[in-house]
Amino acid sequence: MTDNHLRKSSDFTLLLSEVKQRIQRAQTQAVLAVNSELVRLYWDIGRIIDARQKHEGWGSAVIPRLAQELKNEMPELKGFSERNIGRMVAFYKDYPDPSSILPQAVAKLVFSQTGQGTPLDVSLSEKLPQPVAENAGSLLWSVPWAHHVILMDKVSDIAVRRWYMEQTLANGWSRNILALQIEAQAHARHGKARSNFEITLPPHQSDLVQQTLKDPYIFAFLTLTEPFHERELETGLMRHLEKFLLELGQGFAFVGRQYKIEVGDEDFYIDLLFYHLRLRAFVVIELKKGKFKPEYAGKLNFYCNVVNERLKHPTDQPTIGLILCQERSRLLAEYSFAGIDKPIGISTYELTRALPKDFRSTLPTVEEIEAELAEAVKHKPGRKRQTSKK
Repeated sequence: MTDNHLRKSSDFTLLLSEVKQRIQRAQTQAVLAVNSELVRLYWDIGRIIDARQKHEGWGSAVIPRLAQELKNEMPELKGFSERNIGRMVAFYKDYPDPSSILPQAVAKLVFSQTGQGTPLDVSLSEKLPQPVAENAGSLLWSVPWAHHVILMDKVSDIAVRRWYMEQTLANGWSRNILALQIEAQAHARHGKARSNFEITLPPHQSDLVQQTLKDPYIFAFLTLTEPFHERELETGLMRHLEKFLLELGQGFAFVGRQYKIEVGDEDFYIDLLFYHLRLRAFVVIELKKGKFKPEYAGKLNFYCNVVNERLKHPTDQPTIGLILCQERSRLLAEYSFAGIDKPIGISTYELTRALPKDFRSTLPTVEEIEAELAEAVKHKPGRKRQTSKK
C-alpha cells in the first residue's frame, strides 16, 4: 500500500489513534507510579500530625512551627509549606479509612480493559508504614496529589470525589481537565442517557456503554444564533473537534462526517461516525435540532445495521447508536425503543453560549468599542492637551 493510500485509509486512522492513546496511557501510568508514593507519604504525615495533636492537645499552631523547622533543617525540601502540611492533615481527616475508597464495579472493569491502575508491588507494600500498607489497594494512592488538592477545594461530597478519581484514572485527566469536568458537573451527567442497552447488550458491556455516555452534552465552545440549522451545528463541532472529543470522553476516535453508505441504488449519509477504542465498537451519532421524534430511532437502527454489516470487524462489539437532540420525552423514547434490537441511546445537548435571535445585532462592533475607548481617553480628567508648535 502506498503512502497516499495509507493516509486515506480509515483503518490507518484508527491505528494511529490507538497507538497515540496507548502512548498517552503509558505516560500517565508512569506519572501515577511516581505520585503514588508521594500521596502515601502525605496521608501518613497527616495521620501522624493528627494523632499527636489529639494526644498532646496541640492546636493548629503546630503546623506553621513544623513547616518552619523543616525549612530550616531541610532547605532543599519541597512541598512542605504551612499550607500544604495543612492539606495533608485535611487529607487524612477526609479519608481516615483509605480502604473505603475503592473503585466501583464499572471502574474496575474499565481498569482491567485499559490496563490502567497502579497495582502495588508486594515487596513495596512490605516497606510502607503499617497503616498505609494495610490499605495498599486504595484508590487514593493512584491519583496524583495535585488532583487531590483540586478535589478537596472543589468537591465536598466524598462519593462524588471518588467518581472523579475513577474517571481521572480511566481517562488520564490532567489537573486542568479535571477542574473543567468538575465545573461542568460531569458526575451528574454520566450514565444518564436514555437507552435500551440493558436489553440489547450483555450486562458487563451494557454497564460500560451506559457509563460512557452522558446527558446532557455541553457544547459551551459553540456560539450559534437562533434559528440555526443542524448542518451549522455539525460544522461547528467539526471546527472544534478537539473540544468536541473532550466532551464526548476518552476513547472516541473520529472516523468521518457525513459518512456515505450505499444501500441498493440509494446513498445515505451518517452525520458523525466514531470508533470507541475502549468499547471496541463503532458509534453512530445523529445530530438533531429541537425535540426528539420517534422516527429518529428507526433511522438510527438502520444505520447501525448497515455499519454492522459493512464496517464491523468480527471481533468488534455491536455498533452503538446515539441521537443528540435538544429535548426528549421519556415516554416517547421508551415507545421508540420497543422492537429495536440494536443498542441505541438518546441524549440532549446544551449550547450554553447560544445567543437569542437578533441579539447579536445589538452588540457593539470592535470598531465601535475602540472608538468609544479613544473618546474616553481623550476626555479623561487631568489629561494634558497637546499644543502644536508654530
